Amino acid sequence: MDRWVISTGLDRRALLRTAGTAAAGFMVFPLSACEARNSLLGSDGAGANSLVIPQRDQGTVELGVRVFRLSVSAGQKEFAPGVASPTIGVNAPYLGPTLEMRRGERVRLHIDNELPEGATVHWHGFELPAAADGGPHQLIRPGTRWSPTFEVRQRASLYWYHSHLHRGTGPQVYAGLAAPIYVRDDEEDALDLPSEYGVDDIPLIVQDRLLDSSGRLLYPQTMHAQMMGVRGDRIFVNGTQNAVFDAGTGLLRLRILNGSNARFYDFSLSGGQTMQLVASDGGLLQRPHPIRSLRLAPGERAQVIIDLSEGRPLSLVATSPDNSMSMMGGDGRGIMRRGMMNRGRDDGGADEVLRILEIRPQGAHRSATLPTRLASFAAPDPSVAVRTRRFVLDMGMMGGGMSINGASMDMNVINERVPVGQWEIWEIANASMMAHPFHIHNAQFRVIDRGGRAPSPLETGFKDTVVVNPREQVRLLLRFEEHTDPDLPYMYHCHILEHEDAGMMGQFVVVKS
Repeated sequence: MDRWVISTGLDRRALLRTAGTAAAGFMVFPLSACEARNSLLGSDGAGANSLVIPQRDQGTVELGVRVFRLSVSAGQKEFAPGVASPTIGVNAPYLGPTLEMRRGERVRLHIDNELPEGATVHWHGFELPAAADGGPHQLIRPGTRWSPTFEVRQRASLYWYHSHLHRGTGPQVYAGLAAPIYVRDDEEDALDLPSEYGVDDIPLIVQDRLLDSSGRLLYPQTMHAQMMGVRGDRIFVNGTQNAVFDAGTGLLRLRILNGSNARFYDFSLSGGQTMQLVASDGGLLQRPHPIRSLRLAPGERAQVIIDLSEGRPLSLVATSPDNSMSMMGGDGRGIMRRGMMNRGRDDGGADEVLRILEIRPQGAHRSATLPTRLASFAAPDPSVAVRTRRFVLDMGMMGGGMSINGASMDMNVINERVPVGQWEIWEIANASMMAHPFHIHNAQFRVIDRGGRAPSPLETGFKDTVVVNPREQVRLLLRFEEHTDPDLPYMYHCHILEHEDAGMMGQFVVVKS
């Protein structure tokens, strides 16, 4: 079987050099080689495994600056027992530590690239200088160190860091270059929410991965994978398959990150129990919202609190909503389905239940009451905006043509120049037949409306990634408060990583008014 050649114009040698797969021997084959496999249940019959909790890294304070030292390197991981697969990790063979920092402090991060290929590390959700953003322009060449410094401006929440390599984000994130960030602040600390890391405050990086018949990790690059995004046939949480967590407290806080390349998830508890939604991408909501299901697209995060006071085991499960291509009639009804609907059950299907995490309470505990008020912030006011910008997401039908406003990503083109401190409305319209999670760097925005309708509870707070459904328009209110640079850009893009790599991304600079 031949290795694939990426359809974005890179030859095989350039791809392997860029995507960080050469030295590790990362396997990249057509999907057809690994079909007719286990259905996607998050399980292949193996027993339960204790959930791996990423190591917490609080850095060291040096001359008033919190300093982190990170090394990106090749590693190995057994996705199937006894079968080692090449991976990429940060201070670890796969994934990386949870970085913990506080709002208002200055941080410096020393990132050493020990891969024989280039890499980047993007601080997803952070407001920071363009030179520290970790996007495609901040390439860390092999054997070199990158040391960005910035002030932590974000509200307390779960953020994350991951590869943002030009045309190579998908393969590097898939291989393991991703990990959580906790930002804490005084406002949240005062609420006495579950916050003991690894005890009652647990990060969950949910990812799907594809293995070949021998159990080795595969990254497919077919036309289908580029159009739909890469989707695996097994579920891993913090790199753990069939994960189990033994909970010793009455309330359990789960910080859920959809770290998959393309798969959407509808999370719920197996018995239909209620969860309390308390935070979205950019921090606490105004109040807890009782929910029975939670949909997250790639790049999105949410925090839920579960009551375990009755002492009964619970299962966090998910279904995967169909996000295949669909031909739409003029009335908006689907008249033909393409892609995954015609591929049997290798994609998991919208009805298949995915095992995410088994939660086993250790003894009964008294039920605790959450605060009725979590955070105070005003509703978004569109009247303060002085300009509206429109972004139309589209994709060609034959494996190419990923675009925003009719243009594919060009590292040499600045698509937008945005004045600093100016409130704007960004209209994100989806002209394609798939949903796209739209991510904006250097911003925590507010959702004004979705197709003219008020946002859901998950979208009433601060967000950096928002789903735009087919033929839908979402309006966002945002401004960039500081950090001007007329030459060095930030990105906006689809967070289905194969769409980003294929060109559904643009660049903007923040300039003085």
